[in-house]
Amino acid sequence: MDKVCAVFGGSRGIGRAVAQLMAQKGYRLAIVARNLEVAKAAAGELGGNHLAFSCDVAKEEDVQHTFEEMEKHLGPVNFLVNAAGINRDSLLVRAKTEDMISQLHTNLLGSMLTCKAAMKTMIQQGGSIVNVGSVIGFKGNVGQSVYSATKGGLIGFSRSLAKEVARKKVRVNVVAPGFIHTDMTKHLKEEHFTKNILLGRFGDALDVAHAVVFLLESPYITGHVLVVDGGLQLTI
Repeated sequence: MDKVCAVFGGSRGIGRAVAQLMAQKGYRLAIVARNLEVAKAAAGELGGNHLAFSCDVAKEEDVQHTFEEMEKHLGPVNFLVNAAGINRDSLLVRAKTEDMISQLHTNLLGSMLTCKAAMKTMIQQGGSIVNVGSVIGFKGNVGQSVYSATKGGLIGFSRSLAKEVARKKVRVNVVAPGFIHTDMTKHLKEEHFTKNILLGRFGDALDVAHAVVFLLESPYITGHVLVVDGGLQLTI
């Protein structure tokens, strides 16, 4: 039976790097993004028999339909990575309510819905889930109160789900990156932040992807938060 992994947010950044590693290891990938053409391009770059899907993770019917299509064309989804995320940085007093809601929907509700949909198969056959959080989720940061809340909530959700489904041989873990070279950080001047990073640099998406794959494949780890931040958490 093929090992099938769904990567939500798999068309760019950390999700894309995860998909590349998983493809090299022989998994069949479902690359999921809002933009189908971008997802198709990312899937095509992997070579092999990988597929692309379009999904708005904040819409339950969309998520359920996507899982039905993935299982129809690829088989049971045994592995799930939630790497879709957005940020709308702002001091809370200036934050627009619609920006707050969009972050909550994409970063937190979306992962809840994909995990819920994945359970239909996983509680019967076992499985492994990794949700991509952030070091900001437990450290906080000025201008990121809402983003921090979504990522902190993701940790609490993942640990609780790990307790709920462990007896069904489903593992749930979190990777919490620090500053990583992605679209989300491309506007930042790296030299302004590296003084607080013990390893002296921003990470690359592949640095985080290795941690994600490690947790996906580690049979005796669940409910864990693996920080990948170059030592940032020790200084902030």
